[in-house]
Parts: sequence; structure tokens; C-alpha cells
Amino acid sequence: MERYTPLTGIDLVPASLLIDSEAPLDVLHAMADYRIRTVTQVLENIAFRSEMETDAVILSDFAQLVAIPLRDGCDLMDVIGRRLRMQAAETEETSVS
Repeated sequence: MERYTPLTGIDLVPASLLIDSEAPLDVLHAMADYRIRTVTQVLENIAFRSEMETDAVILSDFAQLVAIPLRDGCDLMDVIGRRLRMQAAETEETSVS
């Protein structure tokens, strides 16, 4: 696994927003948790509003606004998953030896 993974959705070369795949797992998890919970809170606040009039342009902009941190959180969770699978494979190899 490469040390620095670019965030999904950023097509610039070289990428400037990167995830350090060697950062401690608790730090990666905290960053993913923060982004996903922030989006969840915003969406819940909107869902509980009884009257909210918007047009298609505003909805499109809002969808993009909440998709960015949600995608970042998912990218972080992907890195965590790869790290955990690598650790599990190493543990399995060690226990077999």
C-alpha cells in the first residue's frame, strides 16, 4: 500500500489532499468519524424541518456540499479497512508459523 492516498474525486495531478495510510488507526478513524457524523447531523437537521422550499440549483449545490466530506470519510474508512486486513493477514501468518 502506498503511504499517501489521494482523496477520491480530486483528479488533479499531483494530488494535494492526501491520506497518510501510515497514520495511527485511531487518528484515521477519528477523521472519518468526524466527517461522516457532520454530514449525518446536517442531513438530520434538514430532515426534521417541516417546511423548506428550495429550487433544483440549491439542492444540487447542497448535495455536492455534503457529498465531499462523506466521500472523504469513506476514503478514510477504506484505508482503515486495508490496514486492518493487512494486520489480520500478518497475524494469521505468524500464528501458522
